[in-house]
Amino acid sequence: MSTTAQTPLLGRRPTAMADKPIGRSLVDAGLLTEEQLATALGLQRRWNSRLGDVLMAHRWMSAFDFYSVLAGQFGLAFVNLLQERPDPALFDYQRLNDYSQRLVLPWRREGGRTVLAVADPSEDTFRWARAVYGEDVLFVGTSKFDIVWSVQRHADDRLTDDALNLLSGHNPEMSARKVITVPQVLWLYGLISALVAALAIWPLPTLIAFNALVSFAFIATFVLKLLLVWYGARRHIDIKVTEQDVAALRDEDLPVYTVLVPMYKEPDVLPILANALRRLDYPISKLDVKLVLEAGDTETIEAAKALGLEAFFEIIRVPPSQPKTKPKACNYALRFARGTLLTIYDAEDKPEPDQLKRVVAAFRKSEDNVACIQARLNYYNANENWLTRMFALEYTLWFDFYLPALEHLRIPIPLGGTSNHFRLDVLRKIHAWDPFNVTEDADLGVRLIQNGYRVSVVNSTTFEEANVSIPNWIRQRSRWLKGYMQTWLVHMRKPLHLYRSTGFRGFWGFQFFIGGGFFTALVAPILWALCIVVLATGTRVADPVFPPSLLYMSLFNLIVGNGFFIYITLIAGFKRGYEQLVPYALTVPFYWVLQSISAYKGLWQLIHNPFYWEKTTHGISKHMAAERQAALDG
Repeated sequence: MSTTAQTPLLGRRPTAMADKPIGRSLVDAGLLTEEQLATALGLQRRWNSRLGDVLMAHRWMSAFDFYSVLAGQFGLAFVNLLQERPDPALFDYQRLNDYSQRLVLPWRREGGRTVLAVADPSEDTFRWARAVYGEDVLFVGTSKFDIVWSVQRHADDRLTDDALNLLSGHNPEMSARKVITVPQVLWLYGLISALVAALAIWPLPTLIAFNALVSFAFIATFVLKLLLVWYGARRHIDIKVTEQDVAALRDEDLPVYTVLVPMYKEPDVLPILANALRRLDYPISKLDVKLVLEAGDTETIEAAKALGLEAFFEIIRVPPSQPKTKPKACNYALRFARGTLLTIYDAEDKPEPDQLKRVVAAFRKSEDNVACIQARLNYYNANENWLTRMFALEYTLWFDFYLPALEHLRIPIPLGGTSNHFRLDVLRKIHAWDPFNVTEDADLGVRLIQNGYRVSVVNSTTFEEANVSIPNWIRQRSRWLKGYMQTWLVHMRKPLHLYRSTGFRGFWGFQFFIGGGFFTALVAPILWALCIVVLATGTRVADPVFPPSLLYMSLFNLIVGNGFFIYITLIAGFKRGYEQLVPYALTVPFYWVLQSISAYKGLWQLIHNPFYWEKTTHGISKHMAAERQAALDG
């Protein structure tokens, strides 16, 4: 006797939805109390969400129980796809988006007909299925998590290939997959050859000209940041969204919001993150949170399972592949995003509760070509030691002064690694992040501009854990500076296109904000060493290279430029209300030494290991134990 004859056929045609509402069916099944149902119905009306999304977001029952009852509402049998696995022969890679967005998957063939497993049964889903698979298609019910797991299981190779190759396949000139192109090599070879020839023929004029060029680059970087601080200090570009704007938002009009949380070997900070996301002032039925975890990181995966997280949390397991980078993991998870807007938070992030609403309000007040809005970043352990104090002052200067001014001046904004909020349709259109760039968000901010979009900044802050360890800080900063080098090389492959797409201010702002950031960090130690040697020994050997005008320019850089940076670091502390950190602004030159060490390490890695993602260890602050316990107790 055949297996088909022995096994009861489960596929059915859906019936009209039961006369009894699903909420009443759940109460009758003993899965929900009358009080819980009344609360859920009130939230459903207030949030304009489906009742199931409200119920599952509150952990009032298991997903298995809810989806079983939901299937029964349409007369469908319920199937656990983890036990009754789909037939891989029916899986169509061309319909990956349909599977992940509609929560539907071909399951089996029964009696010569295709049976689809659906987690979101509705007339729209049934009509789509009949249009694709024919009028005789049958259905079984299953859970959302079974669909997500099954799609990952069947499509790991395709999803991984897309995560790695969509950008480089469609727009290779915009990908850092190739560190330096042949034309760039030829230009570099030509410049070095010309310099060597000039040194051989006109040694002193060549050294003077090179020295003048370096001094000009320092002054240009200084002048740009002076302008950014000047504009960034203005109140009218500092406040974008008011309390009244947030209060005017209606929960029923808010869009579904996807939150990606890429993590790797960080089980201890997971409760802190989950607690921070629960505190968001946003309808939880409209949150779509993806914990993006490496498949081999069993410790963090098991920690996530043990927390018994609400149904708006999903675990996305990223299969192993190289390079193992955050942007590759985010690209992989992007396929499962179901929101209209999307943001990224790091594992230790604590966004202000109204941040998502502020971003929604900011998008509504913005022009149609604004595709990304960056929130500010700062640190909740700023007072822990000297390094955290300097890190907090630097971030205050960066996010409270520089970025608002860059937006105002229409200069490309290098996004931060977290709390950047995207229109999901645009993000997919430009093929998302570059998995080969280790500061993927800085690159993405520039790429958005080159594609005709704008990046804005919103007055909301996400608080992170500042690095408390200098070796850990250098690992993180060397990766950032290596990524800035990658970003500069990528976007200077077509300098004319960059100029046309960003304009005069945008082009030169890119040169001296992105390029100047790593250039000054690399050159500064050489100038410091030369200055120290001259002062210590009284030698006049460098005098011919420093004619009077150039000497004055160099002294200006040394005294006025450095003094200015100390001053604006001090002002940044006052603006953020960090008065206790202000005296530490005087020690910022020592912080620059660390920056230069990181720059040379990043340059070495760019040459020898360009795609290596040097992991920053989180959860090492002395505050983390108390934060974790508070999260678990809450």
